[in-house]
Amino acid sequence: MSITETKDGVIVEVFVKPNSQKFEVTVEGGEIVVRCTEEPVKGKVNKELIKELSKLFHTKVEIVSGATSRQKRLLLEGLEKVQVERQLLEKSA
Repeated sequence: MSITETKDGVIVEVFVKPNSQKFEVTVEGGEIVVRCTEEPVKGKVNKELIKELSKLFHTKVEIVSGATSRQKRLLLEGLEKVQVERQLLEKSA
């Protein structure tokens, strides 16, 4: 899992799979995989990603890089690395 702590929060690298049956966050082979239900058209996947991860982590989520790529870097504001790791492991268990 690529999770980096910064002064603003935590930067998480995720791989996005659009057009899935349901929204889901898993850890597969050390990589964070996010399955989104939306199509990759007009930023729909990015909107769903931000909305759902904001709910999951109870914080503001921002796309730092990869807005048009499946590989994205997200900033989770005000969190620590251990909080994010714990939440991801609980979610994928």
